[in-house]
Amino acid sequence: MIEIRNLKKIYNGAAVVNIPELIVNKGEFIGLVGNNGAGKTTLFRMVLDLIRTDSGEVLSKGENVSHTENWKNYTASYLDEGFLIDYLTPEEYFYFIASLSGLSKAHTDAELEKYTDFFNGEILNRKKYIRDLSKGNQCKVGVAACLLQNPEILMLDEPFANIDPSTQIRLKNMLKRINQEKNTTTIVSSHDLNHVTDVCQRILLMEKGKIIKDIQTDSNTKEELEAYFSVMQ
Repeated sequence: MIEIRNLKKIYNGAAVVNIPELIVNKGEFIGLVGNNGAGKTTLFRMVLDLIRTDSGEVLSKGENVSHTENWKNYTASYLDEGFLIDYLTPEEYFYFIASLSGLSKAHTDAELEKYTDFFNGEILNRKKYIRDLSKGNQCKVGVAACLLQNPEILMLDEPFANIDPSTQIRLKNMLKRINQEKNTTTIVSSHDLNHVTDVCQRILLMEKGKIIKDIQTDSNTKEELEAYFSVMQ
């Protein structure tokens, strides 16, 4: 589904991403973990062709993402509130995103009903612009807008960071269900080891731009990661 070959990004003489090879298979649920500065967000932005590579390439369904826009038709992502159009209300934003996929207002309203528990009464019919929402609620808008697109590839950077514990649980259950029911290839970056080991089948551990561990999740994965980060302290 996604293939990385000899990918490098260099800032001020230092390689912030240096990945010789990585393959993400269709339907995999992958967690990307690492300390601040490990290169996680830079990697996300390179996969999404938001920043240029210094060398190497990212392929999506065999096509270089920097040479075609076909991948945009089946990929949805939320990295931060900068991805949102913050002068719109959540409803206006959802209708806009849905319209890009040819979805009607009625269909969008029906889809949004699926996220009633996730929204927890804090998103719709509040007469607020997105810019006036809390960071947690902005995150809810961003994630829901991704899911409205019914993507084959879903990429979320720190989706658990600003939301409350109840919403974190709802989000984890949603992502697991969508992955299982729709075989959505899902990549989630998070600092929270509990969340990624709860939902992800495979964990990629980044340090100084490199993937130093590629782990299939099992009952010992969280302890293995905790041991690594304890040593890093």
